[in-house]
Amino acid sequence: MYAAHFGLRELPFSITPDTSFFFSSPHAREALNTLLVAARNGEGFIKITGEVGTGKTLLCRKFMAALGEDFVTAYLPNPYLEPRTLLLALADELEVAYEPELDQHRLLKGITARLLDLARARKRVLLCIDEAQAMPVETLEVLRLLTNLETEKRKLLQIVLFGQPELDRKLGLEAIRQLAQRITFHYTLGPLSRDELDFYLAHRLRVAGFGGARLFTPRAVRRLYAASGGIPRLINILAHKALMSCYGEGKQEVGAAHVAAAAGDTLAVRKRRVWPWLAVAGGTFAAAAAGLAWAYAR
Repeated sequence: MYAAHFGLRELPFSITPDTSFFFSSPHAREALNTLLVAARNGEGFIKITGEVGTGKTLLCRKFMAALGEDFVTAYLPNPYLEPRTLLLALADELEVAYEPELDQHRLLKGITARLLDLARARKRVLLCIDEAQAMPVETLEVLRLLTNLETEKRKLLQIVLFGQPELDRKLGLEAIRQLAQRITFHYTLGPLSRDELDFYLAHRLRVAGFGGARLFTPRAVRRLYAASGGIPRLINILAHKALMSCYGEGKQEVGAAHVAAAAGDTLAVRKRRVWPWLAVAGGTFAAAAAGLAWAYAR
């Protein structure tokens, strides 16, 4: 696409959670430190919340990669599971052998035996659950029961919940108040500030191989912040589209008009707020994208 045009080894603003692009903003750094301290202290439940697109999945992957060899990690990306299916998924992650028709009680016994084996091998087991706000209440209660598994010294299983703010509302339900009481460490991820956005862009471009001084003009950065609100996923989508637009015009520097065109073409931005410059930007991206056909044909 536009990588060679701008001197890049790879695309810098993919929305795939690639840990090599992890940006250590104050929010992300504090959240990661909270996770690492809590995990090493052996806490049973840890919770990270944040709005859509604030980088929870990337933080989760960075956290798991930062854990030492004394940790065994399990990861569930889709927790919309009934209790038995959750236990089956955990058994698979921990490589527990089981019969297909095994009942829930015997399945839990098999998981407990595996956890005890890992504890004897001086391994800590940590389960990371992404999109935890989607987990049914009865399944959350099973999680609480899993954290009852312990030796005289420590928990056999630690659980980290990553979720949107709806998770906090679910944890406020009377039916699962015991689980909420067991969350001893928590952190809320926020958007990037205007100043952090400059460093964020420079960081991702540098990781992608950019060797120039500046690719986005100051006005482009201001408009990018206004359109995205500092939400990393929106920043990535808009920056990617702005680079496409710039490339389609055969230019070497992304300007405010390129960002405006990208914002006008992005539904999530239109839903956030109607900016004065957005009304004329919607059709601009289509025109700029049409220029890509010319660029590819060169």
